[in-house]
Amino acid sequence: QVQLVESGGGLVQAGGSLRLSCAASGRTFSTYVMGWFRQAPGKEREFVAAINGGRVTNYADSVKGRFTISRDNAKNSVYLQMNSLKPEDTAVYYCAADGKWLGWWPAQYEYDSWGQGTQVTVSS
Repeated sequence: QVQLVESGGGLVQAGGSLRLSCAASGRTFSTYVMGWFRQAPGKEREFVAAINGGRVTNYADSVKGRFTISRDNAKNSVYLQMNSLKPEDTAVYYCAADGKWLGWWPAQYEYDSWGQGTQVTVSS
């Protein structure tokens, strides 16, 4: 497992932007699949975006074209650039890591390390 620490959440108006960061420990960060998930009040945690060691990305349909996931292996960090934010994007956002890339995107339960989360609130 690795230690994950998110930052960058906050309050923003609809149409605005935020950039989330997630700093990870671990010597083999470059091989991890890194994901972002979110949980809105009263709802289950859902997938947002993921990136593998080869920088191939995957997005939920609800954020395609608005959010961009990236990574900087030299800084052991992954980022989520969120543009054109909507009130329905309001949630606690979690960073997650999976140390195994098996050739397909892992399910949520397969991620073995999670951060504490950072609150994103989008006002209308």
